[in-house]
Amino acid sequence: MKTLSIIIPVFNEEKYIVNILDILEKLKLESNLNKEIIIINDCSTDKTNEVIKEYLNGADLVNKYVYKTHEINQGKGSAIHTGIKIASGDYIIIQDADLEYDPNEYNLILNPILNGKADVVYGSRFIGGKPHRILFFWHTIGNKILTFISNFMTNLNLTDMETCYKAFDSRILKNIMLVEKRFGFEPEVTAKISKIKNIRIYEVGISYYGRNYQEGKKINWKDGFRAIYCILKYNLIK
Repeated sequence: MKTLSIIIPVFNEEKYIVNILDILEKLKLESNLNKEIIIINDCSTDKTNEVIKEYLNGADLVNKYVYKTHEINQGKGSAIHTGIKIASGDYIIIQDADLEYDPNEYNLILNPILNGKADVVYGSRFIGGKPHRILFFWHTIGNKILTFISNFMTNLNLTDMETCYKAFDSRILKNIMLVEKRFGFEPEVTAKISKIKNIRIYEVGISYYGRNYQEGKKINWKDGFRAIYCILKYNLIK
């Protein structure tokens, strides 16, 4: 039986992490996939560590859990790198620790891979009829600009390069050398998979329940400029 490895990078998410874990614990995957839930705590300074340990010490957990902590804060990308190294599943998906993305849509995202049509699937917040929260105009424009520049460099036609929800055949992701430690993971991995010969990339529409900064959103305008740098850097490197 095949396994989906779910990598959750966590930083100061004491309010939300249990909700995500509860959803994942109950989630039913198609094709009888097992779940390996990998939580990487990137040196949270709130009570995230205590909350996670209390949850994992609870009874009747049906899934496989792996919990690792970073001794110093290294960034979301670095936490994802740690998770990729640990992952033992046939497929890998990235899950933020907040409630912006709905794990109940995993089957929708995984479907092209499980049907043998795709190697990588991006969950797009900008296509399809799924609900999405109305928040920041300039964030949306920024996402579209970053996606456009990325597409220009990669010759892909993605609608949402910056999406968190990316699912991979694990053999592909594990063979990519990733170096970006913060939010540069998205443009870096996109640039590098675009260079893989005959790779099959799909995109499906997903819901998006975005947070504002009072609710814990962390990405900012500086990360946008870093993303442009990463797009140029990793697309120009042969």
